[in-house]
Amino acid sequence: MAASGKGRILVTGASSGIGRASALRLARAGYSVLAGVRNPADGEALRAQTDALQPVLLDVTRPDAIADAVAICGQSLSGLVSNAGIAVTGPVELVTLEAWRRQFEVNVIGFVAMTQALLPLLRRGQGRIVIVGSIAGRSALPGSAAYDASKYALEAIADALRMELHGEGIRVSLIEPGAVATPLWQKTLEDIDRLRERAAPEACARYAGLLASLRREAERSAGKAAPPDKVAEAVEHAMTARRPKARYVIGADAWFWLLLNVLGDRWRDRLILSQIHE
Repeated sequence: MAASGKGRILVTGASSGIGRASALRLARAGYSVLAGVRNPADGEALRAQTDALQPVLLDVTRPDAIADAVAICGQSLSGLVSNAGIAVTGPVELVTLEAWRRQFEVNVIGFVAMTQALLPLLRRGQGRIVIVGSIAGRSALPGSAAYDASKYALEAIADALRMELHGEGIRVSLIEPGAVATPLWQKTLEDIDRLRERAAPEACARYAGLLASLRREAERSAGKAAPPDKVAEAVEHAMTARRPKARYVIGADAWFWLLLNVLGDRWRDRLILSQIHE
């Protein structure tokens, strides 16, 4: 990795989408970037883009992998961009407990584990923490309760952590994008197909309208989603600005969901359910 005067930043979940775009953008901005990936091939593809980036094999659910990443970071760190995450799709009743646990293990516990492990290095480097959340953390929808709940959890942790670290000068920012063009949408479609194959016929019939709506929305969102670099731009601002924002809402659709939340619960539910049953 080429030397950098701006310091070193670790980006988790850098294999694709927002994490990849953020890692490359920060490297272009002059940082030495440690790009956390689970697949060596993804790391090599990133490394071919710039010598300011070093791939690091990292699974945020494995303590040994976290310890190895901390050792690679050295004595101090200028920033942590926490992007690693998965999206579990399906009605509350049909999502297995194993899938629920996996959702929270990656999106929530993985973030906390990385933060706890890296805080000593961030203190030495007067670093920053940027959390890639989602507007889903403020506007839950039927059929994505597991994913939305994990993003709601990140909202709470980000608020608490921002205040806990305020006196130490470690800034904490939360990114709240709407639909972003990432592999998540294809995975969502695959999850829906697996649910249909696994669920009992009566369950499929009960949730037929919702599952069809989830598929339509995934296909629609994939077509109108913002490019990952739009989110990476906000990540860079949060990492470099003299006064970074506590929250960055990205995308017109994200603002739409926030405005929808102004309605009373009954009206909000009615509008959402009308789209499911269209």
